[in-house]
Amino acid sequence: MAVGTLTTVPVPAPRVIDRRVAGWAMVLGPLAAFPLAVAAGLVVGGGQALQLPGLAVAGLALGVVALGSRGLHLDGLADTADGLGASYDRGKALDVMRRGDSGPTGVATLVLVLLVQAGALTGVPNGFAAGAAVLIGRCTLSMSCARGVPSARPEGLGATVAGSVPRAAAVAVGVGAAGLAVLLPGLPWWRGPLAVVLAYAAAAVLLGRCVKRLGGVTGDTLGAGVEVAVAAALLVLST
Repeated sequence: MAVGTLTTVPVPAPRVIDRRVAGWAMVLGPLAAFPLAVAAGLVVGGGQALQLPGLAVAGLALGVVALGSRGLHLDGLADTADGLGASYDRGKALDVMRRGDSGPTGVATLVLVLLVQAGALTGVPNGFAAGAAVLIGRCTLSMSCARGVPSARPEGLGATVAGSVPRAAAVAVGVGAAGLAVLLPGLPWWRGPLAVVLAYAAAAVLLGRCVKRLGGVTGDTLGAGVEVAVAAALLVLST
């Protein structure tokens, strides 16, 4: 479920999708996205070795990740922005998010977040930092699906995964990510853990806003959290 949902890697469909499977899928999100992180790291590292223009390399790296994830999180970011900006009425906001089109708020948010990501990518010291940001963003999924976080709708991906991750597991993912981030080469030891902390903080702020305005999470808000977390992580990891 984790690989099939978060990437384009072809895998057999899970035989059973219940709360336990959904929770483990969100916990294993970073591992499922590992091929995307490797691809982004290779693009950035190769571009730096060839001395290609930094902005072009950043665009290619972001494009590879978007292609490898079907643009799932970017779509969620645009839809979430449209919903939060559309109306203070919860039902109307959710209806806007359900539509397939993107309004001006969604497009503007998407462009601005991608600009931040691309600009920060031009300053990362190596491909390891680029790949780490991809994984850090996916680590926040377990937090957004932790016990106690409600679903905004009675159906859909959000209803399947909302509240499915034990809080201890969600904390373990974050602590583990911060611990491993100490090992990032080319950076001071504290920069990686700081990137994890600020990525989680950015995703948590958005999560709180969505719970307050929409009544909980949806598949779109989970994707939006990933993208803002990646942006935050890249800002810290850039030099």
